[in-house]
Amino acid sequence: MLVNNYNHVLNQVNAACENVNRNKDEVTLIAVSKTKPSSDIQELYDYGVRDFGENKVQELTSKYEELPKDIRWHLIGHLQTNKVKYIVDKVYMIHSVDSVKLAREIEKEAAKKNVNVNILVQVNVANEDTKFGLDNSEVIKIVEEIATLPHLRIKGLMTIAPFVDDGEENRKYFNELKELSVDIKAKNIDNVCMDMLSMGMSGDFETAIEEGATHVRVGTSIFGVRNYAI
Repeated sequence: MLVNNYNHVLNQVNAACENVNRNKDEVTLIAVSKTKPSSDIQELYDYGVRDFGENKVQELTSKYEELPKDIRWHLIGHLQTNKVKYIVDKVYMIHSVDSVKLAREIEKEAAKKNVNVNILVQVNVANEDTKFGLDNSEVIKIVEEIATLPHLRIKGLMTIAPFVDDGEENRKYFNELKELSVDIKAKNIDNVCMDMLSMGMSGDFETAIEEGATHVRVGTSIFGVRNYAI
């Protein structure tokens, strides 16, 4: 069932790429496994899937210990500074860096463990009160500050768009994030790459791909409805 679900989503990803003449290899499908057991991840891993997303540090570190070490773990949830030390040497990428303070903490822990950390800067494009992320107007200034930290690698931007019934409603936000990444890239800031755009989830990933997403974060459409009681 999980493999069938994954393939169905992957087919949708590929179709969205075709719609706008993008190479399907430009888009990474991240299977968001939060609240789901390690056995589910192992099933997809055995099929060949390597990119998995988690929201919580404790859950990520627990699964990290149980599962194969060549999994590329993406931390996509809000990261508290006091949890940074547990994951800097375990994640492939942190999608949710939303302050210089957090970036400095990642730098401190990365230096201790002698690792470089791939990060995305989280932008609250829709200005939702319930979402983390930077205001559009402050992103460039903060990217310039974070870029001075030697153990961080800024790879691009991330946003969590509003929850909508029709993904088309979020097209303007995805387009805005893409335009922001283009503006930052044009500044040629040292240690800043804008090759990655993490945007789009189960309800709107096809629209996100059409607007330039390189990483889509899909959970429910692959794993089914989550059980938050566990």
